[in-house]
Amino acid sequence: MKQIEERVKPYDQNFTTMVPTGFVKFMRTCILWQIIRFIVINIKMLIVVRKSH
Repeated sequence: MKQIEERVKPYDQNFTTMVPTGFVKFMRTCILWQIIRFIVINIKMLIVVRKSH
């Protein structure tokens, strides 16, 4: 890991941001997947709230 950190300089001209793959773009825009994520996140929040009360 340290070898990678030594080679990567954040403000160098060769430094680029990550480009999402086709699968990542699909998962970000798929309505069905977003609904599933929404339900899972809400269930997790309900569990946390229930534990606190």
